[in-house]
Amino acid sequence: MEIGTIGDAGSRSGTVMLRVDFNSPIDPSSQFILDDKRFREHLPTVQALEDTKLVVLTHQSRPGKKDFTTLEAHAEKLERLAGRAVTYVDDIFGPAARETIRNMKRGDIVMLENLRFNAEENLTLKPEEAKKTILVRKLAGMADWYVNDAFGTAHRSQPSIVGLPLAVKTVAGLLMEREVASLSRVFTGAPRPVTFVLGGTKVDDSVAVAENVLSNGIADRVVVTGVVANIFLMAQGYDIGRPSTQLIEQLKYCGEVARARQLLAAYPESILVPEMVAVRENDAREEYPVDAIPADAPVLDLGADSAATLAARIRESGTVVLNGPAGLFEEEAFAAGTFEIVRAASTVEFSVVGGGHTAVAIEKLDLENAFTHISTGGGACIEFLTGKKLPAIRAMEMSREIFG
Repeated sequence: MEIGTIGDAGSRSGTVMLRVDFNSPIDPSSQFILDDKRFREHLPTVQALEDTKLVVLTHQSRPGKKDFTTLEAHAEKLERLAGRAVTYVDDIFGPAARETIRNMKRGDIVMLENLRFNAEENLTLKPEEAKKTILVRKLAGMADWYVNDAFGTAHRSQPSIVGLPLAVKTVAGLLMEREVASLSRVFTGAPRPVTFVLGGTKVDDSVAVAENVLSNGIADRVVVTGVVANIFLMAQGYDIGRPSTQLIEQLKYCGEVARARQLLAAYPESILVPEMVAVRENDAREEYPVDAIPADAPVLDLGADSAATLAARIRESGTVVLNGPAGLFEEEAFAAGTFEIVRAASTVEFSVVGGGHTAVAIEKLDLENAFTHISTGGGACIEFLTGKKLPAIRAMEMSREIFG
């Protein structure tokens, strides 16, 4: 079953609720939004719905966080970027929200209050349960149709993500459609050979991706870097030093070593692990072979020789999926490995980036336009690549089954 798109919705009129992900870095004291990238990513969908009565739904942070705040600044930011008036309502489905929506005219934009101010939105529910929440019932009663463009929250089973599609006709926005199409191409029809480069600190997700793409013949090879590589080095029997071992213990990833060992046994020729690493020793960068890592020095980057070797294998690829940095690239002394891997990935025919810190590294190198697709949802992207059906996508499929 396929998800519906804006093009399938017929007449672009009536009252449309648009779920976006405007959750952004924000200064809690001034309410100043520090990065408007997510706003810009959703603008094409906002513009495509310019003839509707558009009600924008989104969230900022979560309860207990310092940046859990109202959306007044978000409405102002969207207004400036869209070049159209945006009315902010400090209400979600109460009298103020209902009256404002009832009085809307075609072309108006209204932004309702932070969805997570409502306790139900913070629950993890099955679609049928989410449909029964007061939040969903009230919001659905104010909409003719619903557009989910929030790929960044597509892996969440929250009422606005999985409940609303069962209560009102739902289609994907342009960003959601692009994300699903680009990531799906990795599984079918991507130019070979296909190389997955898995780094960063999300070890459990990365191991799950490796298991999926190797066992199903999606990837020809998997390159591991960052903390993910340290897990595979431990699986090979190397001592990665106390600081790096303690980090893995703190992150509660010790159990991933056994999974990595099984993968190495099953696919010994397909998993590429670095042979040289860079550590911090006496406040300086030093490089060592993996069988001679100092006991008290943290591993913070690929060694130069390994970075060059792995980059060369990446350049041989037709497709590269890049998720997670190769080291502590925020520090200049340990950025070389990440930057070399990024430059290599930017040269292939089809390239997909899992967002997050990887996207930040790409921006630092001003290489955004060199990649085919940079995902807006790190968690959603990597879960998609594990082969799981994202809750948001399943809910949109169900909506199509229900409403046609």
